[in-house]
Amino acid sequence: MEIPFRAAAKRATFGGILRVPLVVLCGMALSATVLAQGVLRISAIPDESPTELQRKFSKVAAYLEKEAGMKVQYTAVTDYAAVVEGLAAKKIDLAWLGGFTFVQARLRTGNAIPIAQRVEDEKFTSKFIASSASGVKELADLKGKNFSFGSVSSTSGHLMPRFFLLENKINPEKDFKRIAYSGAHDATALQVEAGKVEAGVLNASVWDRLVSEKKVDLKKVRVIWTTPPYYDYNWTVRGDLDPALVKKLTDAFLKLDPKNPAHKELLDLQRASRFVATKPENYKGIEAAARSAGLLK
Repeated sequence: MEIPFRAAAKRATFGGILRVPLVVLCGMALSATVLAQGVLRISAIPDESPTELQRKFSKVAAYLEKEAGMKVQYTAVTDYAAVVEGLAAKKIDLAWLGGFTFVQARLRTGNAIPIAQRVEDEKFTSKFIASSASGVKELADLKGKNFSFGSVSSTSGHLMPRFFLLENKINPEKDFKRIAYSGAHDATALQVEAGKVEAGVLNASVWDRLVSEKKVDLKKVRVIWTTPPYYDYNWTVRGDLDPALVKKLTDAFLKLDPKNPAHKELLDLQRASRFVATKPENYKGIEAAARSAGLLK
């Protein structure tokens, strides 16, 4: 059952978390090419390995080139904050963001617009996992254990899992032996499998991919709990982009049809059944949780 999120977020208290700085573009080799020269610059939060991100978004770029009738350039970044700053500095025109990163981008720019999300993002979840050797079988067993979140700025790898832990009377700073931040969802699963931590949390979509591709050993790692649903990822454009181009991009995502083999390949890469329109109001619950957590001023 989906929780009454906005009210629940206001009740939650998140102690001992440092505010996430919106850092300058760390290591960000973004092109200075302007859109007027016919180049659409896209990027994505680095929530998986660089190889996986390149595999997904290079093909998205090729598709958008055909649909928008202009050159599309995908640029990888080193951290979540770099995407937010890229949109604010007008060095990124379109970005794949998590719910929390969208909230940050909206606040930072004042006009970032979410244009499309996967159907799956309307009811997204996170998976709490534990090593089989740890003896952890439920959330209560996490107390006294070493635990890994993903990125500090991750919606599904940190913010929402933390919210639900507190709802279940578990305070990470007080109850875990040690807290780690792996930086990416797949990295969290590998850390648990390797025994570097006894448990962790990652988004359900990445977990399902790792299982289907046999990249995680289910004899060594198991799911102990799945969160209630919440809104998460979306494609966001900077707010001053030409409205005609924004419509082309929105239509390009919404027209993707799983019955079309070429479209299905793109949908499968993004682990989407299809895309639907979205709006800023869908992420008010995420913003409320982030403010409660002290992650937003």
